Amino acid sequence: MNLIQKLSLLGAAAKYDICAASGCSSGGSSGMPSPGSGVCHSFLPDGRCISLFKVLQTNSCQKDCFYCPNRVQRDIPRASFSPDELAGLFLEFYRRNYVEGLFLSSGICKSPADTMEQIIKTAEILRYRYSFKGYIHLKIIPGSQPEYIEQAVRLASRVSVNIEAPTAAHLQKLSKLKDFNDDIINRMKWINRLQKGGLLPAGQTTQFMVGAAGESDAAILKTTSGLYQGIGLKRVYFSAFQPVTGTPLEGMSPATVLREHRLYQCDFLFRLYGFKLTDISFNSDGNLPEDLDPKLNYALNNLQLFPLEVNRASYRELLKVPGIGPASARRIVSARKQFKFNTLDELRNTGVVVKRAAPFVQVNGRYRESYKLVQQLELWRDSFDYSSQRQPRVLSQGSHALTSV
Repeated sequence: MNLIQKLSLLGAAAKYDICAASGCSSGGSSGMPSPGSGVCHSFLPDGRCISLFKVLQTNSCQKDCFYCPNRVQRDIPRASFSPDELAGLFLEFYRRNYVEGLFLSSGICKSPADTMEQIIKTAEILRYRYSFKGYIHLKIIPGSQPEYIEQAVRLASRVSVNIEAPTAAHLQKLSKLKDFNDDIINRMKWINRLQKGGLLPAGQTTQFMVGAAGESDAAILKTTSGLYQGIGLKRVYFSAFQPVTGTPLEGMSPATVLREHRLYQCDFLFRLYGFKLTDISFNSDGNLPEDLDPKLNYALNNLQLFPLEVNRASYRELLKVPGIGPASARRIVSARKQFKFNTLDELRNTGVVVKRAAPFVQVNGRYRESYKLVQQLELWRDSFDYSSQRQPRVLSQGSHALTSV
């Protein structure tokens, strides 16, 4: 294959690794492949969108992951970039302003050591030969030796080891060749110790394959919470399982995008809102209600905490109110030093989504009791999927009544 053919194959194969991608760019330039080949969009915490060159070093793989299109048993076209080829191709995209950074993953060709050598050589060429100072995200191959992990951490802005499943028992349903604790968790711990020395400015991430091993949302979020608290992960990503023809799981039902979305909402509650695992409510099967936002679900299951007086509530308490996020909570706390809030319109000026927050707050002692049940039902319509046609149920506490679905 020539370089363009390799990029078409290995850029498409990289779509299963998540880096906050939101799709591909389009367009092209004479003599070069379309920027959409191997290019993804990633959003930064400050809201800026950057383009990353996202590609596999190789799609050859010795592993047997039952969901993976690159598993060793599949008969598909295989290709590999040499470190020189891949570094040079990235530089062409970078110089043409198609991309701002590199997201480099790989199948496991021959062994973890051989694969990590190729990944590291690619990064070294960019850093040392071409003096590239920008963003590089390197995937750490499960089972990699400590010296390779240390080299990767010194070269990269961010690294990640894909965990895929929440427990060893679940991972065994996806692969017979991976060791959950040794190949994955221990490697995450090594990375965590290395980054404490001032390396890896963008931190460490991981990814779950949601729905492939029959795991519950509760199991995923329990492991997610543990990774944040115990290993200092920067982000956890979730990829809804989609069956691939020619794999052992091709007959399984796909995980819904809404399930993935609810997990991301809980992840934001953990990282940005101060929620704990015990604050999350699950169905009897251990899964999140797909028709109910997890933050609203928390409020409806803890009505004894509401309505909160916005002029007295702490920052952490405000974050528990639907419709109030970190930015608006900070503005409320800051504004209270100068004056009292008296109306919902004043609250709206801080960025609060008043139609969601109103049933759960008091403003200078006043609670908006004029909200009728039918109005409250309309209040939640833009938050829920009503395709299930579930009937609303009324939750009452004292003189206040709220409607959920």
